[in-house]
Amino acid sequence: MRQANPPESVSSPNEAKLSGKALTVLLAARNVFLAHGFSAATTDMIQREAGVSKSTVYAHFANKETLFAAVIEAECTAHTQRLKEIEFHSTLLGEALTTLAKTYLDIVLSPSGLALFRAVVSEGLRFPKLAQTFYQAGPQVITAMVSEQLASAAASGEVDLREIGPDTAASLFINLVRSEPQLRCFTHPEATASAVQIDHWVNTTVTTFMRAYGCGEKDKAIKGESQL
Repeated sequence: MRQANPPESVSSPNEAKLSGKALTVLLAARNVFLAHGFSAATTDMIQREAGVSKSTVYAHFANKETLFAAVIEAECTAHTQRLKEIEFHSTLLGEALTTLAKTYLDIVLSPSGLALFRAVVSEGLRFPKLAQTFYQAGPQVITAMVSEQLASAAASGEVDLREIGPDTAASLFINLVRSEPQLRCFTHPEATASAVQIDHWVNTTVTTFMRAYGCGEKDKAIKGESQL
């Protein structure tokens, strides 16, 4: 794992609706909240980061809670938009799953993605609606996209999902993709995953999943067992 870089800046459609000082304050708040979390962050820190007066901060955002909500919603919108912009260049399920998994890991393992997850989890009880927004904008979106791909593949006979259905299969796949890489990054906060590691995690997950549910892979396994 290579050393982590500072969180990259992310723009979203929500930010496009803001302008001038309001956008400056929002971007400053993003940097402060993702670096320090909600509890440790102060409006004074945000004010200094934005280079504006405290009255300017409060002119656009009523309080720290409002600012935090705006930051989380903007980040979620940006992540959702990136997922929805995925283009598939192959009709093969394995390649589609690889594309989805790599894009998803690029998001959740990025410095900002990890910081966003930490912030939402640590403040989930205080901001339950924001936690729900995060789930709907990230895990739910990618799971639905995978489910759509799986349903199409099941209809064409590429995979056999009669026992669990595409929704459950999609959830299993996403959990396989995310669990070990995300846990490793959380337990090694000084580093982030390399492109080689991401490729390895994704390829291993896709191969394992296709061996379990791919019709062609099952046929090979049955044929191999019959020859023993």
